[in-house]
Amino acid sequence: MERITTRNARFQQWEALLGNRAKRHRAGQFLVQGVRPITLALRYRWPVRALIFDLDRPLSRWAADTLRASRAPQYGMTGELMAELGEKETAPPELLAVLGTPEDDFGRLEVPDDEAFLGLVFDRPTSPGNLGSIIRSADAFGAHGVLVSGHAADPYDPKCVRASTGSLFALPTVRVPSSAEVLAWIAEQREQGTEIRLVGTDEHGEADVGEFDLTGPTLLAIGNETNGLSQAWREACDSLVRIPIGGAASSLNAANAASVILYEAARQRRAGS
Repeated sequence: MERITTRNARFQQWEALLGNRAKRHRAGQFLVQGVRPITLALRYRWPVRALIFDLDRPLSRWAADTLRASRAPQYGMTGELMAELGEKETAPPELLAVLGTPEDDFGRLEVPDDEAFLGLVFDRPTSPGNLGSIIRSADAFGAHGVLVSGHAADPYDPKCVRASTGSLFALPTVRVPSSAEVLAWIAEQREQGTEIRLVGTDEHGEADVGEFDLTGPTLLAIGNETNGLSQAWREACDSLVRIPIGGAASSLNAANAASVILYEAARQRRAGS
């Protein structure tokens, strides 16, 4: 166990993972805090590069058991420095995990034989918090994976990790350059016998989401928070559906729209089972 009491090179390396996307990408690492996220990361066997704990207070049973059960390198750090890495002005986290990022590989998406595939692709999300919320909803409503398309928010940004409340570790989340790679993957799945439909959300969609059959293998497409689906994604979709809304609102937040359509897909599947 190594003690860290100053802002040394190792501390600075971890601190850079918080706000510097390029350094996260180069290092292939990111920081995680919180009982549930760390517990789920360990349960789903994410690679742990380091565990960092607070030297200045007694650890909870959970933290002590986590450290005892792990073979990852362990570092004791002062509470002041822990608070900086935890981005908290009040009590610092008692435990932080440095995790390795997985490859962005379509092979991480499970396409089951015994049930209809349900996935979601988010086109160029700008908000890490929205992305994390969508990953959380996709996990809650039984999706098999999330794709993040284009120049987009980083799934490993601390804001996204926190907003997902650990679902990032349970649900495969894969970054893809554009719709072209997704369409190639869908074509490959169709050749193997899984007829995945690409269904986008749009206020001018051809049918209300509650009247559209979402029980078969489906990949849902959600648009950018500001501009909605790009033209490339609109043209790629097999169908476009709308979420009927009222009141003075002109549209739904992207995370809310995703939750609505994911809920509807789950509802239809339960009703038909």
